[in-house]
Amino acid sequence: MSAPRDLIGYGPTPPDPCWPNGARIAVNIVLNYEEGAENSILNGDKGSEAFLSEMVGAASHSARAMAMESLYEYGSRAGFWRLHRLFTERQTPITIFGVATAMEMNPAAVEAMLAAEWEIASHGYRWIDYQYVPEEVEREHVAKAIELHTKLTGTRPLGWYQGRTSPNTARLVAEEGGFLYDADSYADDLPYYDRRHGRAQLIVPYSLDANDMKMVALNGFTEGVQFFRYLVDTFEQLREEGGRMMSVGLHGRIAGRPGRAIAVAQFLDHVVASGDAWIARRIDIARHWMEVHPA
Repeated sequence: MSAPRDLIGYGPTPPDPCWPNGARIAVNIVLNYEEGAENSILNGDKGSEAFLSEMVGAASHSARAMAMESLYEYGSRAGFWRLHRLFTERQTPITIFGVATAMEMNPAAVEAMLAAEWEIASHGYRWIDYQYVPEEVEREHVAKAIELHTKLTGTRPLGWYQGRTSPNTARLVAEEGGFLYDADSYADDLPYYDRRHGRAQLIVPYSLDANDMKMVALNGFTEGVQFFRYLVDTFEQLREEGGRMMSVGLHGRIAGRPGRAIAVAQFLDHVVASGDAWIARRIDIARHWMEVHPA
């Protein structure tokens, strides 16, 4: 039986990534920048945001939800800058998953990302669920995301992560043709090529478990020390296996809170102290993979 899914992958013999300088593991830190682009009647949506906030299980309202708005605003006003200080003080290269319309609303944050020489990948045009968005609208949003991102940063995005995808997203990204990698997958611990849509699109998979979103989920972590311990356990297991990649997902409105930012700082210090980890931007991992394992 054939199916449009790959349930086999690399199987028992994953390829050797040959990470630079003999590193046993590649670590990529992602800071998602979404604040201001979430669901809101101010943005022409039917209701308020109900996803990924301190109000777990919040309902969407057909009016402005002021508490929800302020929770998101914390991410751009305070949380982003706390994490910015944390990463720049340690000279940690990271990747931004930036929603174009969110970045447009905070030029100072974009300037800080660029000054720190962080990679800014595209997180789409809006921070909404595209599951049932018509294909022609989603295609238009991909084009708008690239156009606005280029205007704001000076260069087009080379990485893509929609997050709340539709069944059409991967094909639309591959057909656009300008992305070195697509991160809309959680299917592996290593990059791989997706050949389903007419070209070999490099996939650099992301993670929803080593992700601060678990701090605002009913089945998630309740305190920073749990998050820290899980990140360390994930890192140490992948490091022991060797030749793996670890993605860590963060948000200004979540990990940017004081009691969680300290866990991020402690984890980074643990990674650096290991002595055999390559902390890299996602685009650097993609380029390395394409050189060592070309399509």
